[in-house]
Amino acid sequence: MKHLLKLMDLSREEILSVLNLADQLKYERAKGVFKDYLRGKKLGMIFQKSSTRTRVSFETGMYELGGYALFLSNRDLQIGRGEPVEDTARVLSRYLDGIMIRTFEQKEVEDLAKFGSIPVINGLTDYCHPCQVLADLMTIRERKGSFNGLKMCFIGDGNNMANSLMVGAIKTGMKFAIACPKGYEPDGELVEWAKKEGEFLMTEDVVEAAKDADVILTDVWASMGQEGEKEKREAAFRGYQINADLMKVARKNAMVQHCLPAHRGEEITADVFEAHAEEIFDEAENRLHAQKAVLCKLLK
Repeated sequence: MKHLLKLMDLSREEILSVLNLADQLKYERAKGVFKDYLRGKKLGMIFQKSSTRTRVSFETGMYELGGYALFLSNRDLQIGRGEPVEDTARVLSRYLDGIMIRTFEQKEVEDLAKFGSIPVINGLTDYCHPCQVLADLMTIRERKGSFNGLKMCFIGDGNNMANSLMVGAIKTGMKFAIACPKGYEPDGELVEWAKKEGEFLMTEDVVEAAKDADVILTDVWASMGQEGEKEKREAAFRGYQINADLMKVARKNAMVQHCLPAHRGEEITADVFEAHAEEIFDEAENRLHAQKAVLCKLLK
C-alpha cells in the first residue's frame, strides 16, 4: 500500500488491515494513550473543495500521532493559478512526507501520485471517497461484528459515495444493492466489475433494493458543484428517501449511515435520522480513527 487513491487499488486483506489498525488506535485513544507513531512527519492537506469532517479529522489525527498537518487551500497554492499538478507534486515531495487532497477530478489525485515521490491520500473526488467508506466499513463491523452475510443498500445518486461503497462492500464480502433514478447510475466500469465479483443489484425500486438490508446508506441529492442542478435533482430523486416505511422492509436491526451533511426531509427523514443518530455520528467519529490508520500505514 503506497497510496490511497481509490478502494479498487486495495486488496481485501489491505482493507481489513487498515480497519484492524483503526480499531487499535480507537481503543488506545479511549484509554488516553497517544503514541507518537508519526513524530516529526508532515502532511500537506490540499483543499479545492471545502470540508468539515475531512479537515478536522486529518488535522486532529496528525496531531494525535505526533505529526504536523499543513492546511493548503486552493487560494494559497500556485496550483490554483494554473501551475501544473506534476510540478506541484514534485515541489511538495521535497518538503512533506505525505499529501492529502480533496478535489474534483480523480486524474488530479492520480497525477499527484504519479509525479510525486511521497504517499498521496484521496480525501474526496467526484469519482470516489475512500476515506469515508473505510469509516463506514469500520462502523458496520463494530456494530455487526463481521461482514459475513450482510447486505448493504444505498439509496440515491450513483455518485462518489455509491462508487466507493460498492467496491468496499463487495471486497469485504457483503451483498450490495443500489436504488437510483435512471440517468444517475454509478460508474459503468465499476458496475460491470461488481456484477462479476459479488452479489450485486441495481434497480430504480427503493423497496426492492432495501429488502432485507442490514445497513442502508444515502447521501445528499445534489453534491458540491451540483448546486445549479438542485431543482432538476429534487424532481429526479423524489421518493429516493430513507423513511420509516422503507425501514420496515429492511432487517429489524438494520443500521442507517450517512456521510453528512444531511438534508433532513430530502434523502432522509428527520425521524429516521434521529433514531439512528448514534450510528451516524459513530461513523463520523470513525473518520478520525480510519484515517489515522491510513496515515500510519503510509507515513510510518
